[in-house]
Amino acid sequence: MNTLTITPASTMQTQMLQDMTQMRAVADAPVLPAAHANIGESTSSAATPSFSHIMSASLHRVDGYEHTAQVRQNAIDMGKSDDLAGAMIASQQASLSFSALVQVRNKVASGINDLMSMSI
Repeated sequence: MNTLTITPASTMQTQMLQDMTQMRAVADAPVLPAAHANIGESTSSAATPSFSHIMSASLHRVDGYEHTAQVRQNAIDMGKSDDLAGAMIASQQASLSFSALVQVRNKVASGINDLMSMSI
C-alpha cells in the first residue's frame, strides 16, 4: 500500500518564497555584462555579428529545413522511403521555423514603424 506524505503549508510557503527570490534575482540581473570599451576603439565585426548577418543565417537555415522537408516528402511520394514519421517531423520543423521567422520579421517591421512615427 502506498503511503501519502503530507507536506506542511509552512514548508511549501518557504519553498515558494525561495523560488520567487531566485526568479527575482534572475530578472534583476543584467542581460549582458557591461562593456568597458574606450570610445576610440572599434569593435570587431567577427566578435559581434550584425543583425543582418544573423537574419541572413536564419533565413538560410529555414530554407534548409524547407528543402529537407520537401526532399523527404518527395521520397515518400516516389516510394523511395517509408519514413513517414520523419517526413512529417521535418515538415513540422520547417513550418515552425518559418512561422518564427515571420514573427521576427513582423516585430522588426513594427519596431521600424514605431520609430518612423515618433516625432523629433
